Amino acid sequence: MSFKNTLLAAAAVVALSALAQAQPVTGLYLGAGFGGNLLQETDATVSGTPGNDTIDFSWGYVGVLSVGWGFGNGLRAEIEGSYRQNDVSGITNRNAARPGATGTATSYGAMLNLLYDFNLNGALGGLTPYVGIGGGYVWHEYEDVGTNVGGVKNVLNGDNGNWGGQAILGVSLPIAAVPGLALTGEYRYMMTAGHEITSNSAGSRTTFDVDNANHSLLVGLRYAFNAGPAVAAAAPVASARTFLVFFDWSKADLTDRARQIIGEAASARGAGVTRIEVNGFTDRSGPADYNMQLSIRRANAVAAELVRRGVPRNEIVTRGFGEENNLVPTADGVREPQNRRVEIILR
Repeated sequence: MSFKNTLLAAAAVVALSALAQAQPVTGLYLGAGFGGNLLQETDATVSGTPGNDTIDFSWGYVGVLSVGWGFGNGLRAEIEGSYRQNDVSGITNRNAARPGATGTATSYGAMLNLLYDFNLNGALGGLTPYVGIGGGYVWHEYEDVGTNVGGVKNVLNGDNGNWGGQAILGVSLPIAAVPGLALTGEYRYMMTAGHEITSNSAGSRTTFDVDNANHSLLVGLRYAFNAGPAVAAAAPVASARTFLVFFDWSKADLTDRARQIIGEAASARGAGVTRIEVNGFTDRSGPADYNMQLSIRRANAVAAELVRRGVPRNEIVTRGFGEENNLVPTADGVREPQNRRVEIILR
């Protein structure tokens, strides 16, 4: 498959993923992976040598480090640095094996990746698949690639850089004990536009063309800094005598749905109820002092609506807790809708 066709196919996969609902990663994250890679065989055209040498490589190792940003809608963008190394396993010329094959091929480079996470709503037990494409610049180096027979070396040394791209298929699994930390597994197909390597080994200048197409399997870790513990979708508070009223960000205004819930709470008040607690809360975005005052305004707005619906004011106790006692634990600065609430508790 050509370099151009490979990138077009990968782009099509990412485009189709837009049909799925995303499992969002929000804000800054770091990633690292390590594993094995297989460098595909290459035909090396060497000046002064009849025909082509075909070079085969053994499985080698690969390491990747990345820093990225999640946009909260399934999309992520990251900058990646990678390193790959493979030993030569054999060299053939005109289908005849050349004895004493030796040498190492190394690739290292930087790429910009665009990825998309799929939300499967827990169908795979917490696993989140993702796909991605990337493009960047890769340096490819040959060290002592050639033959060594009885101590007589006929080897090539040199390096060259070129543009390349990659396709990524992966899956992540959150580690519940550490919020924001996830185990990752990936397959990557990386390919460059080819390399023209010039060697000055043994006092002679030799130029040859080689390919650089690579299959990598990695396991790793990803840490998102702006994440709280994984939680299930919000459900009503278990007690039948507790009601939740939610608010828009930085607002204390009652929506139509909020007034409906307050009406249900007022209707549920009956014999045996001696006190109604109205507790206000905010999310963890914004200054703490501002959030405390906002939580009080929210509690007072709900209390006023209860009174309007016939509840005696002396039965209502209002309190503001600010950004404390989150319904959904989050890091500081996260705008979590379920934490912007007032709890009406009938006692």
